[in-house]
Amino acid sequence: MNSTPLALHHAPLLYRLYTEAPGYFTLLGTRVPSQKEVERDVEIALLDPRRRLELLHDDHGELVGSLDYKLDFPEPGDLTINLLLITEGRQSQRLGEQAIRNLETRLPRGTTRLLASVLGDNPRGARFWERQGFTFTLDARPVMSWYAKTLQPSSPASSTPEDTSPRDPAGTPNLSYVPH
Repeated sequence: MNSTPLALHHAPLLYRLYTEAPGYFTLLGTRVPSQKEVERDVEIALLDPRRRLELLHDDHGELVGSLDYKLDFPEPGDLTINLLLITEGRQSQRLGEQAIRNLETRLPRGTTRLLASVLGDNPRGARFWERQGFTFTLDARPVMSWYAKTLQPSSPASSTPEDTSPRDPAGTPNLSYVPH
């Protein structure tokens, strides 16, 4: 799974993805947004420095979905997944799982918790997040339910391998020090 940051000129691709996943919008009780609406949504999202929009490509480069998330929301250290969308023709092929694993390998330092919402009455969506290690956190039905995954301190998101090189009193690595 590969991801590409979404720019405004990618809005038509996002619109195409939406048209290839009409069941998601039916589940929400709404229509697929128009291309102009998608362009405006992308434009607004890109104004938020904490918001990330990504296009998802399979290992052959085929566009298969999108990922929308926000950093440090609602609390510092949180990463909230607003939408993980896989086109209907590519669902049930573990692509969503691959997208989440890919995201987890590149989380910003200091990320301590992942949050995901399941909109509407969507037991399949709830089961998906549970399979990814998320647990039910908050019932805000009929609109949504929230799932959370607390990250371990050793995960790539919250730490890097500890630098154990000797240090001088100021804390600067002392590369000339040779232990006896």
